Amino acid sequence: MTRSIKDYIVIALKGMGMGAADVVPGVSGGTIAFITGIYEELIESIKSINLNSIKLLLNFKLADFWKAVNGNFLLSLVIGIGMSILSLAKLIKYLLEQHPILIWSFFFGLIVASAIVIARKITEWKLRSIVAMIVGIGIAYMVTVVTPAETTNAYWFLFLSGALAICAMILPGISGAFILLLLGKYEFVLNALSSFKLDVIAVFGVGAAVGLLSFSNLLSWLLRKYHNMTIALLSGFMIGSLNKVWPWKETVSTFIDRHGVEKSATTRNILPQTFENISGQNADITIAIALALVGFLLIIIMDKYSPESKK
Repeated sequence: MTRSIKDYIVIALKGMGMGAADVVPGVSGGTIAFITGIYEELIESIKSINLNSIKLLLNFKLADFWKAVNGNFLLSLVIGIGMSILSLAKLIKYLLEQHPILIWSFFFGLIVASAIVIARKITEWKLRSIVAMIVGIGIAYMVTVVTPAETTNAYWFLFLSGALAICAMILPGISGAFILLLLGKYEFVLNALSSFKLDVIAVFGVGAAVGLLSFSNLLSWLLRKYHNMTIALLSGFMIGSLNKVWPWKETVSTFIDRHGVEKSATTRNILPQTFENISGQNADITIAIALALVGFLLIIIMDKYSPESKK
């Protein structure tokens, strides 16, 4: 496939969208990859980093290696993701702390539209596709109600966290950031990114690379052999994840982290009016609905003009 510099700039921008999504617990970078038409190319490109391509690299056949792994595509995407994560980590953290209802409202609309867009890619609805979607909904929902854990900051656990989080990040609807939250590593990793703690970033990054290369092979095989079922499962993941991004919540239980700070452990979704009665705060209903519509329309427009929708 021949691409121009403009094409690679667009790919980098899509990578920035993926990076921004991956910073937010409950939102998946895989979702952005899917709706922007690069998901399956991404999986195939990652999968191509195997023993055969590594042999080319070790034999200094650099041009052949670069072509084999779709290097220009991956480099453009990684640059976009990296720029986004490093530049937006502090901003996203601030917005989630200061304006959670507005941020969650935007992503709620985004995910609803994304689930619809992905489900429309199923070419033939059969019982097994419906079952796969229901299973996806159930798995994602269960993930959202698990209580976050208090865990060690040892390098081995950071490596494991990176591997598990990256697998989630390339699945639409399963948030890598939320997996980190469940593992008790979200704030730790976010702070490391914000303050450029290179040892933490390096160990986490190596774990992510190992997890990514391993999981991409399985996902690529599923998309080839059971395309409709896999798409239905991924769509179900997104629907189930809506439980996490509902904007108005009540804290049910809390826990004290290792720094002595009280944090929310489990929450339940409530209506805006109930939120106002319980918290005494403004539910920001009008702005929340407006932002949800913006998120919804953004995905619909992106899908309309994406390369896949024109095929």
